[in-house]
Amino acid sequence: MPEVDVVDRNRKAVSKVNVPEEIFAAKHGPGLVHDAVVNHLANRRQGTACTKNRSLVRGGGRKPFRQKGTGRARQGSTRSPLQRGGGTVFGPTPRSYAYAMPKKMKRAALRAAFSAKFSGGEITVVEDLNIEEAKTRRVADLIRGLGLTGRLTFILPEKDEALERASRNIPMVKVLRVGQIGVYDVVNGGHLVITAPALQKMEEVYKG
Repeated sequence: MPEVDVVDRNRKAVSKVNVPEEIFAAKHGPGLVHDAVVNHLANRRQGTACTKNRSLVRGGGRKPFRQKGTGRARQGSTRSPLQRGGGTVFGPTPRSYAYAMPKKMKRAALRAAFSAKFSGGEITVVEDLNIEEAKTRRVADLIRGLGLTGRLTFILPEKDEALERASRNIPMVKVLRVGQIGVYDVVNGGHLVITAPALQKMEEVYKG
């Protein structure tokens, strides 16, 4: 098993921990991760785009001009797609873009995403992320002490309302619990900060 340092709030190593190879050293290709991300984004689409076809446009009972003798092509309605103000041909209508992806594939893609983060050095394991009060400055001090910048994702073993509330006002900082992490969260989450208890729980939830 790969071994990593467990650091404190000042990024000083206090101990070491073994990370499970099945989660952080998976050999799945990036294609599986891509499929999972596309599935997530498709399921998130609202699908509310709508245009009116000729049957939905108001009016259109009148013939724009007589059938013969004008030299123009015959027209039967003022709301034909060929007329100004007419209906739209093959325009978007409300629909669902969601589709299912097998659970085993999702789990495999999640392990592949974690492995890519681990191999890229984008994972930090900390003792804990407890804060004294739900204040934004407490989280800012925590991030500053860890020496991290950019997009961050804190991964906790269970709900921590104080940390979640205090992180809301900090751009590009997200707090997730083990069990609610998706492939898109890992790929788009920047640097992952995982607590030692959360790492143990991840082995139970995501392994196998």
